[in-house]
Amino acid sequence: MLAAVSRTTHALDGGLDVPVTVAPQPSQVKATRFVTYFLSTYHYKKVPLDDDLSAKIFDRYLDSLDPSHSYFLAFDIKAFDRFRTSLDDELKQADLAAPFAIFNIYLARLKDRMDYASGLLADDKNFDFTIDESYDVDRSDDPWPADKEAQNDVWRKRVKNDYLSLKLSGKEPAEIRDTLKERYQGLAERMGQLDSEDVFQLFMNSYAGAIEPHTAYLSPRTSENFQIAMSLSFEGIGAVLQREDEYTTISRIVPGGPASKDGRLKPGDRIVGVSQGADKPMVDVVGWRLDDVVDLIRGPKDSVVRLDILPADRGLKGPSVEVALTRNKVELEEQSAQKSVIKLQGKEGTRRIGVIEVPSFYIDFAARARNQKDYRSTTRDVHRLIGELEKDGIDGLVIDLRGNGGGSLLEATELTGLFIDKGPVVQVKDSTGDVSVERDTDPGVAYDGPMAVLVDRYSASASEIFAAAIQDYGRGIVVGEPTYGKGTVQNLIDLDNFNELSDKGKLGQLKITTAQFFRVSGASTQHRGVMPDITWPTVVDRKETGESAYDNSLPWADISAADYKPVSNLDPVLARASALHASRVAQDDKFKHVVEDIDHYYKQQDTKSVSLLESERRKEFKQAEEQRADRFDDEGSPPGEGNDDNPEDDVLLDETAHILADVVRLSGNDTQTASVEHVN
Repeated sequence: MLAAVSRTTHALDGGLDVPVTVAPQPSQVKATRFVTYFLSTYHYKKVPLDDDLSAKIFDRYLDSLDPSHSYFLAFDIKAFDRFRTSLDDELKQADLAAPFAIFNIYLARLKDRMDYASGLLADDKNFDFTIDESYDVDRSDDPWPADKEAQNDVWRKRVKNDYLSLKLSGKEPAEIRDTLKERYQGLAERMGQLDSEDVFQLFMNSYAGAIEPHTAYLSPRTSENFQIAMSLSFEGIGAVLQREDEYTTISRIVPGGPASKDGRLKPGDRIVGVSQGADKPMVDVVGWRLDDVVDLIRGPKDSVVRLDILPADRGLKGPSVEVALTRNKVELEEQSAQKSVIKLQGKEGTRRIGVIEVPSFYIDFAARARNQKDYRSTTRDVHRLIGELEKDGIDGLVIDLRGNGGGSLLEATELTGLFIDKGPVVQVKDSTGDVSVERDTDPGVAYDGPMAVLVDRYSASASEIFAAAIQDYGRGIVVGEPTYGKGTVQNLIDLDNFNELSDKGKLGQLKITTAQFFRVSGASTQHRGVMPDITWPTVVDRKETGESAYDNSLPWADISAADYKPVSNLDPVLARASALHASRVAQDDKFKHVVEDIDHYYKQQDTKSVSLLESERRKEFKQAEEQRADRFDDEGSPPGEGNDDNPEDDVLLDETAHILADVVRLSGNDTQTASVEHVN
């Protein structure tokens, strides 16, 4: 089939040469059989491998290759349509000819586009920024170009936008041309170096992702990198990266790492350049493979890496900004729970609100298995910090789970047990329909005072289990943004364990969803997440981040409630506390600025096109910079964001402390105002 497709495409292409650059390997054919078997048999979501799933795989594969709809032509898509409803049959037969044929055509198209883009750099007429025209930066919903003429116009504007972005960053024309020429030629060279393992992983993930978003195939090379990441032994900046279109994008900041401590990098920022050291040249990394960018960012401890960033709140308009970070190890100690105290000065004295930041649900399983007395875990650390805070005489406790993406289910259960006596914490339903209950079996509590749980859109999985249990038991209030909504369990299957012909090549691993979490109330945390008792505008677009952003995530569901007894009903208190919160933030300039910045972020995310008028772009940039400058306090920190040197700027944490203090005071119906002081 592969040769037949290549000949047909060549004959209809008007002479574009389509060499067979990559072809499937025997080990990948075998891995296909295993992947197909496990996904069809053991996945929690029972999806038949039929024509309907084939069409979804087909669309995902094309979009993974050409998300901007700018490499393939409409004619190519029409020619590929023969595979739309046949991929299911070919997967069952472990026939990989179609995806590899499509990829070879993609490589030929990409090389053609890079040659065209590089050629545009030679003519100054292509860079007249007094012409009133625009470029569609988001072409994901646009049709593929009808012909070469239409495609050339798309690419002319794209190169023009690339040029203008660099010009706005202060680069000279000669430097801009060199940078872009290197970018385009480098992209063609790097994509030409992709091997069968890369193509196979891309197609298998189109298959896995068509079923459910947290299911994925990891190639042998990716599996090795995954193990490195899980060991936390690498030295870098402490950021989780992903590839979006041709950009390397920051998806999450790792607590305790250099990026977290620096505070300037944010999820959604795009990395366009990397420099190895303070004086080394900046290497343009647009279009690079994710693995290659990660390798460039990693380096020896205490060495400097400089990143050229397109901030998320600027979109693709630019200009970029430079961030220098000193590499370091992300140690368990740095990711462990930390405490602080917020003092609220009011008419009747000082309220002391304790804060415990929990960046992840961690546990040293190896030390625990050895019965090591002092092994580290979230629960043990929080228990110790509670004791220290109670000695300080706190009036309430905030558990800060912002940015906590989860971790150990055991730790989520045991941490909940610090605040309830005994009882169920979370229910787990497996792919057979059986429901098990994870319980706190340890009688007594470590803390029985007023408490709040602070969450955001990045609070996920184990964080949602804890927040949901505290909410269902009426043990405390939940404050912040609706959480991520990941209520599923994944297992990692090493396909090499089933490979008898190990000398024929490694097969990789399969991450497969096998179960779903349910609250003790019976409701799922899946898709909807945990809805706070008191909410504020979310900094993150729910259409872009979180379970609800996926078109095929498992839906919300419910089962029977577990046998549990709430300890209190906080509804009357919440109604009054919510009113006090609304009144307070309406008068708080810093909180208003946070809301305004959120509105600005959404407008940027909704922008589908940008002007190619230099005067207009400079005007937009000047306005954004003036607005941003107005928000900085005397220490130079933007409102709504805290850092190690100036924690007072964490507006959202301060407001959570105020809300909890209101809950404490409401028994006397005292609505005093308070000023804030932080103690670390």
